Parts: sequence; C-alpha cells; structure tokens
Amino acid sequence: MQLFIALIAGLLFGAGLTVSQMVDPNKVLNFLDITGQWDPSLILVMGGALIVFGLGYQFWVKRREKPVFGSTFYVPTNQLIDKPLILGALLFGLGWGLVGICPGPAVANLLSGNIKVIGFVVAMLAGMQFSGTIDRLLK
Repeated sequence: MQLFIALIAGLLFGAGLTVSQMVDPNKVLNFLDITGQWDPSLILVMGGALIVFGLGYQFWVKRREKPVFGSTFYVPTNQLIDKPLILGALLFGLGWGLVGICPGPAVANLLSGNIKVIGFVVAMLAGMQFSGTIDRLLK
C-alpha cells in the first residue's frame, strides 16, 4: 500500500508540475529574469503549494501520532548549517538559475525527449553516484 500511495503522490506531483508548466525550463528562466521578460506565475505555483502543504500539515499531519501507512514520522534532527549544506545549496541554485531545471520537474519531463533535460538527469544521477567521493574530497 505504501508503494501505491507513493506512486499516486508522484503522479499527482508530476501532473501539477506539467499543468503549471514548471517542466518548461524557459518558464523557470523567465521567472528568474527580473530585468527582462519576467514571468511571476511561479510565485503563484509556489504559493499554492505552500498553502496546500500548510493546511495539510496543520489539520492532518500535526494531529497524528504516526503516519497512515507507517509506524513513525521521520523528522530530521540535524539543524547544523555546515559547509556541505551551503555548497550544495549554492550548486543547486546555480544549476537551477543557469538551465531552469531542478530534479522534480526534470524527472516529470523525461519523456519529452528534450536533450537538455536528459543531459541534466544523467548529470544528476552521476552526481548522486559519486557524491561519496565528492564528499571525501571536500573534507
């Protein structure tokens, strides 16, 4: 049942990204281009997502002792802001700003055949594969 719920959530997320056109890198780049052809619609998408999350968290998750299909909530306890976190955030922001793609929309957009998206996903998977090596080099 957990896998089914995860599949439904992933499909719903991908559908939302597609309907809001956030799988289009040009749409994202136009949002980031505040001095050119600025497109503020991404603010509405993020605002809508925050409202849905906030309401769901307040009225459903926060009132539960355990998840519907699990034994416990897994809440991160690490609150340390360290060099790897900052470097990762900078790299993520730089990549998003340069090409207008982030992991969720990239996966949702894979079937489009867009070579830029496919290249991004290949690079993302390579980065995930070699993250341990990169982490050791940074220490």
